[in-house]
Amino acid sequence: MSDDMIIINGLHKYFDRVQAVRGVDLRIRRGEVVVIVGPSGSGKSTVLRCVNHLEMPTRGAVTIDGIDLEAKGTD
Repeated sequence: MSDDMIIINGLHKYFDRVQAVRGVDLRIRRGEVVVIVGPSGSGKSTVLRCVNHLEMPTRGAVTIDGIDLEAKGTD
């Protein structure tokens, strides 16, 4: 098993024509503490909402503990 707990690859999120998130790549290892910092409107909350599926990514992949959240049959 990999030490990677959360992997985000090429995450993009659009709201109509507004690009809220552009090409985010991130690997978070088990036991690691990560802080997402940036100015207002930079997409921090949108990235988190895509990770926990409150928003569906427009493009890209989110994998948690080896499970691709976009794969059919995942909850």
